[in-house]
Amino acid sequence: MSVYKFFPEKDATLYSAYPTQNTGIDEILEASTTYIPDSPQVSRFLIQFAQTEINNFVNTTISGSVTDNTGSLLTSSKEFKADLRCFIADISGLNTDTTLEAFPLFKTWNMGTGKLHDIPKTENGCSWKYTLSSGSGEWVTTFPSNVTASYPTDNPGGGSWYYSDIDGVSITGSQVLSYADDKDIRIDVTNPVKIWYTGSYDNYGFIIKQSDEDEFKSDASKVANIKYFSIDTHTIYPPHLELKWRDWTFNTGSSTNTIIHTEDLVASIDNNGPDFRRDSIQKFYINCRPQFPERAFKTSSAYTTNYYLPTASYYAIKDLATNEFVIDFDTSYTQISADSKGSYFKLYMNGLEPERYYQILLKTEVNGSTLVLDDQYYFKVING
Repeated sequence: MSVYKFFPEKDATLYSAYPTQNTGIDEILEASTTYIPDSPQVSRFLIQFAQTEINNFVNTTISGSVTDNTGSLLTSSKEFKADLRCFIADISGLNTDTTLEAFPLFKTWNMGTGKLHDIPKTENGCSWKYTLSSGSGEWVTTFPSNVTASYPTDNPGGGSWYYSDIDGVSITGSQVLSYADDKDIRIDVTNPVKIWYTGSYDNYGFIIKQSDEDEFKSDASKVANIKYFSIDTHTIYPPHLELKWRDWTFNTGSSTNTIIHTEDLVASIDNNGPDFRRDSIQKFYINCRPQFPERAFKTSSAYTTNYYLPTASYYAIKDLATNEFVIDFDTSYTQISADSKGSYFKLYMNGLEPERYYQILLKTEVNGSTLVLDDQYYFKVING
């Protein structure tokens, strides 16, 4: 029921047309093909997330303990799902289907401080030809087992990466960009992230490129220019690694409150402030009651009795300005839990852009009806 986002420690684009040019602090990451008569060119981008940060978080937060309504342990393994997320800045020339691929990198690399249009060009970091800086650390062109690269014979470079199964599991990911579909990247990279976590292989990040079939096209009508925002963007769309894990529990303990069974319900998120620090973790409790309580003789108000939401209940977070879901409803990873105090969910604020306002939505299934509930509760994530 939890989602956490890691932002890159470094990223850069490699351009075959500029073999020694570094782009480490460019605002754009590019995986494009460019038509030049007799000399088609491509770009690929690299992105890496801090392994120490990932390990510390998994070790301290993802217990993997899942319990049922009686508190019985269902599983104790550290299970999670990891998605690489990048957000489209510009796209042109898209074919009916263009495939983007993500591979774990084989070599370490230096981000550098260059931009594509620097004059004179900056060469103090990785490039198409070099891993570290101009004249230092060429990308390998002879490969050990399970490692490969792709380049024209007269222009070697462009990264080197693992391309097939490691320890019996697939470590490659891909996404087809279809003309009518969302062009943002969401590639499942769970297996390589888990392998890095075990320490079996070093984390050098990912290379994202168009498929071999789409790269180095000599047909001007079949080239696609695909650009994404980098970590240096001034927008709210930097790339990130999204970690999801299921720690849902529905254990009401000694509470005598019951699950609500009417579609005419009111659910509110009370007793929370309007602002949260970016490094905070907030546990949101949900107050739930029938909108029209049954008439009965009682010594206390029916409006003070708190009910539990059904187990098929979920939360989502929207950016208030753009109206986009930053965390969407998910039956596995945003399921609402319950304890003796009531229904609740946890939210990790560092996965949200600071100095912005967000809205919480709830979804629940009651008597065959699916209800989306908006209590109009908004909050702001602040630096500090």
